[in-house]
Amino acid sequence: MEPCRSLALFAGSLALVCMLVALSTNFWIVAIGSTSSAHTGLWPSEGSVAAGYIHVTEGFSIMAALWVLVSMVILLLSFFIPLLSAPGHGPLVSAITAFAAVLFMTVAMAVYTSERWGQVPEPHIQAFFGWSFYLGWVSVLFSLCAGALTLGAHCSARQSGYEAV
Repeated sequence: MEPCRSLALFAGSLALVCMLVALSTNFWIVAIGSTSSAHTGLWPSEGSVAAGYIHVTEGFSIMAALWVLVSMVILLLSFFIPLLSAPGHGPLVSAITAFAAVLFMTVAMAVYTSERWGQVPEPHIQAFFGWSFYLGWVSVLFSLCAGALTLGAHCSARQSGYEAV
């Protein structure tokens, strides 16, 4: 149980860092032209208006980061508060919130991917996804690992009370 919870805490921390870095950087799309290059992210520069799918991606990504944060706080507290480490309490709630984060971040990334994939680029400009975009998908994988490890910690915990008899 302890190795699973420790690994889940590590994977969740990596997921949170990846989400926050992906959200705060602006290398989601990189465009290279014949004489110059540019990059853009989720947060439009001052004076420009963002498309609707950008707002959806922002909102779902922020909610995913909050769910991962809640999951990691509950998991961290389960190390120190015996009531939360009891079967059915902390690890299970932490796993559920981690899986909720996976769902929210998957929706955010799928919306962004589908909208950007369908845009027709200019013939003399090569546009492709940047490292911030891929970091968003990596955070989905880390969140999924954190949820699975936490669920494994919950399932491998010793049963107390009547169920153990």
